[in-house]
Amino acid sequence: MTTPTANHATSGRVISLQILVGHRERPEPVRRAKALVDHGLEGDVHGKKKTGSHRQVLIVDRATLQELGLQPGDLREQITVDFPALETLAAGTLLRVGEATCELTGPCEPCTHIGQLLSVTDTVAFQQELQGRRGQLARVVAVDGEGFIRVGDSVTPLGSRDRTQV
Repeated sequence: MTTPTANHATSGRVISLQILVGHRERPEPVRRAKALVDHGLEGDVHGKKKTGSHRQVLIVDRATLQELGLQPGDLREQITVDFPALETLAAGTLLRVGEATCELTGPCEPCTHIGQLLSVTDTVAFQQELQGRRGQLARVVAVDGEGFIRVGDSVTPLGSRDRTQV
């Protein structure tokens, strides 16, 4: 029998979804979002018209938010997960998230204005505190069915993408 700790390291759950309808605006929480191959989430400002962008979706682990006293969506992520191993996964890792397969493209560097968006007193210190903790950027590489990601869906690593096939 797998212990909860061991299972927790290899899979997780979607705990919150957010759609960013405008730059510098507060994300809108949703119960489900439609993933679009090579574009991101339908209706999100980061959904790219130009295919192939590495910044289609931002995925953040809930533990990071809790450590920083933040709520889902505060870091402008589209997908908040309960998946502590997220930050340890390498670029190229494929994650199954609901009906979507996302390829991690690397860690999200904290932008200079994230502290301002959250009305943080010391924005420079906040940006430094986020270094290496702002989640993982990803692009949608495949969907099953209608491509929906729902709150409560599982998050499972599928291995790494064969970069020779890209």
